[in-house]
Amino acid sequence: MKKYDVVALGELLIDFTENGVSAQGNPMLEANPGGAPCNVLAMLNKLGKKTAFIGKVGDDNFGHMLAQTVAESGTDVQNLLFDKTVPTTLAFVHTQPDGDREFSFYRNPGADMMLKKEEVMEDVIRSGKIFHFGTLSSTHPGVREATRHALCVAKDAGLLISFDPNLREPLWNSLEDARAEIAYGLSWCDILKISDNELEFMTGTDDYTKGVETLRRSYDIPLIFVTLGKDGSRAYYRDLVVESAPYLQEHTIETTGAGDTFEGCALNYVLDHGLEALTENDLRELLTFANAGASLITTRKGALRVMPSEEEIRALIASRGGKNNA
Repeated sequence: MKKYDVVALGELLIDFTENGVSAQGNPMLEANPGGAPCNVLAMLNKLGKKTAFIGKVGDDNFGHMLAQTVAESGTDVQNLLFDKTVPTTLAFVHTQPDGDREFSFYRNPGADMMLKKEEVMEDVIRSGKIFHFGTLSSTHPGVREATRHALCVAKDAGLLISFDPNLREPLWNSLEDARAEIAYGLSWCDILKISDNELEFMTGTDDYTKGVETLRRSYDIPLIFVTLGKDGSRAYYRDLVVESAPYLQEHTIETTGAGDTFEGCALNYVLDHGLEALTENDLRELLTFANAGASLITTRKGALRVMPSEEEIRALIASRGGKNNA
């Protein structure tokens, strides 16, 4: 028996998001708990799954706030450690008029970079069904070694491997380093969630089906999701290509956490249905639910604390008559 449905390793940080203007005319920022892996786990928790997180935060007020928030979301935090010398990583999210984002990071260093191989609790990984990770835990040598060790443990224990490149260009010494680490993740994963811009970054084409074909020539990835922002998403599975339109929201605030919400919903479906015999209808159902969940998070500030419930997602789908782009 497995104790956890999904175990994730990676960054946990504070996302400072814009939240109005002060009486003096200065922008006000809200400290939102963030970090892609824990956002994914928070969505899975909302859907009734059991999760665990492996990572490190600073032994400071922000770090302890993050640990408490993640624990309250339902994630096991026994392998979330505190660094006494390096502060919690901070990210400042600058929202564009269309809701898209730019990031500024205070992470030179940040506590999430300080995780060491010997601090990874192997029993936590072995107790999972899916191991999920991204590339922010591969930007620097120490945490990269920890991530690769965790991948070996997960693969040896028979876990499915889920990978989200989550490319954040300012955090890399060079884009070639980023490309190499994304390629490493692609070589390990069974489930890939990749955004349109990341796919173009890796393959050099904005024809996404051709891009996926390029990846498949080098990597044996059974299930690939391509998220297309306002154009919805696609699933590539064996010979199937299924596309689903977005649930466009009139009251979108920002897109922070949309991809993570999609990922959590997608992994939930794989946990319920397996990865061996998905049909076209299965993939359409998966994408519809994941798109609806992702759209709801765009109407809320932050992500980790405000993931939508299954009831909210199904209500949105029902309100559109099962159609996405109404």
